[in-house]
Amino acid sequence: MRLAFLGSGSRGNGTLLEADGCRLLIDCGFSVRDANRRAAELGLDLSSLDAILVTHEHSDHGSGVAALSRRYGIPVYMSHGTCASGRIANCDELRCFDADSEWSIGPLRIRAVAVPHDAREPVQFCIESRERRIGVLTDLGSVTPHVCRAFGACDLLVLEFNHDREMLAAGPYPPALKRRVGGDWGHLSNDQALALLKQVDLQRLQTLVVAHMSDKNNSRSLVENLLAEHVPEVLARTCWAVQDRALDWLSTQPSAAALAGPGAKLVS
Repeated sequence: MRLAFLGSGSRGNGTLLEADGCRLLIDCGFSVRDANRRAAELGLDLSSLDAILVTHEHSDHGSGVAALSRRYGIPVYMSHGTCASGRIANCDELRCFDADSEWSIGPLRIRAVAVPHDAREPVQFCIESRERRIGVLTDLGSVTPHVCRAFGACDLLVLEFNHDREMLAAGPYPPALKRRVGGDWGHLSNDQALALLKQVDLQRLQTLVVAHMSDKNNSRSLVENLLAEHVPEVLARTCWAVQDRALDWLSTQPSAAALAGPGAKLVS
C-alpha cells in the first residue's frame, strides 16, 4: 500500500493511493494539464485511476475533479452535501455517499469520516487493505473525539499542520480570513495537530506526512521544533508534502501489531 502527492496547500491538493492493483486520487485542485504533469513525475498515468474521492467542494480540492473525470471516464465519489453545493458538476460518473459511511473499491475499504470544516458535508478518509491502514486528515478546524477515534492506529497518517497561531495573527490575511482559518470550522494549527497526535494510538505509525501547510502562516522549522520537543519518535518518521511539487511514493507494510491481531501480546 503506498501514497504520493500531486501537491498539498491552499493552491491545490491531490493525494494518490495505490494498493493491490487499485489506484485512487483523493481530491484534485489542479487543472488536468497540471495534474498530468505532476503525476508523470511520479511515473503514473492518471487515465489508470479507478476512482476519484472528494473530501469537500472548496476549489483547492475540487476544481479539477470533473474535468479529469470526463477526460478519462473516472467515477467520482463525493458526499451528498458536496454534490448539493453545485461546485463540482458534470462528472463522467457520480456516486454519492453519506458522511461516516463505508464502502469498498476493489480490494480497498473506504471510510468517509465527518469533520468540522466550513463546507456542505466535508469528510476525510481512512483507507484499509490487507491489514494496512492509511488516514488522510486535512481541512478541519477542531480536533473532536469522533476524529480521534476514526484516525487512530494508522500505519501512515497524513495530518494537517496548517498554521502557527502567532504567525496567523500577525500575518497578511484580512481579519475575516484570519477568523475563518483559525476558527473551529477552519484549519488545524500546529498546536491542534500536535494535540491530536497525543490523543491517537501511534503504536502502528510508520510514517507521518505533514500536509496543507500555509506558506504565509507557518514554517517547517516551527513544526519540526514542536515535534522534536513533544513527540521526537514521530519526527524521525515524518515526511513533508508541499505545494509546488509532487511528493514521491511512500510505502507502508503490515505492522507487527496488525499481523498479531487484536489482543495479542508482542514479543520483542
